[in-house]
Amino acid sequence: MQNPRLAGRYAKSLVDLAQERNELEAVYADMKYLQDVCKKSKEFTNVLRSPVINADTKEKIVNEIIIKNISKLSSAFVNLIVKKGREKTLPEIAHAVIDQYNAIKGIHKVKLITVSPASEELKTAIANKVKTDAKLAHVELENVVNEAIIGGFQLEYNGNLVDASIARDLRDIQKQFQKNTYIRNIR
Repeated sequence: MQNPRLAGRYAKSLVDLAQERNELEAVYADMKYLQDVCKKSKEFTNVLRSPVINADTKEKIVNEIIIKNISKLSSAFVNLIVKKGREKTLPEIAHAVIDQYNAIKGIHKVKLITVSPASEELKTAIANKVKTDAKLAHVELENVVNEAIIGGFQLEYNGNLVDASIARDLRDIQKQFQKNTYIRNIR
């Protein structure tokens, strides 16, 4: 994130206004849409952050891609951000709005990192296990594919990391051989 404090302030303003108008769910859906657009299109994010492209062109691009697909409150907010010249923080603002929504609703994000995409049954079983073990009411599970873990899985939630990957096991074995604990035990 380039400026998390600024993004958090703008997000709080939008969330507070959305709660006041009973449009929090619509704004949340809009920010999820904006976040998906930014994730899927690096070009769009680069346009927002480009100092070479003038403000009018950015405004037209944002209107074509974003504005016609979101609610009136969100579109007015995005237009205000673009007019103020803060369009490069839109991805961070969307992320901050989603985080604040999750905090309000008591939703905890859980990231499951595997070598290949996990099946729906496995995702459901892991989400249920995390709910019961960590005593969390609502869990939103995200599956990330990372071949560097070689096998097994990693689970991240609430700042905790459960690392049951083969890559970690191999690192542990490497450390044991570097310490040479086995030679000392033989003598």
